[in-house]
Amino acid sequence: MTSPYLCPTCKSNRMRFTIIEQIPHYVRLHPQTGEIAAELTAEQLDAFHQPYKGEAYLVQCGVCGTTEREERFVKMAQHQEVGR
Repeated sequence: MTSPYLCPTCKSNRMRFTIIEQIPHYVRLHPQTGEIAAELTAEQLDAFHQPYKGEAYLVQCGVCGTTEREERFVKMAQHQEVGR
């Protein structure tokens, strides 16, 4: 998060953003009730429970609400700088 951002949708926001942390919680649910039967750590997952492979965090534009990977906001800012 040390690069300039530019919203890829509204193309005007360079200052107002929300950083959304993606924190996975691994659980096993009771099949009939849906209640949490067990909470697991990543090390406790078995072969049938895939670990989370998504982004550690996402960025949301504080003006228009677009939510994307950080890379998209950074690339848009870099592209805008080259065009100047």
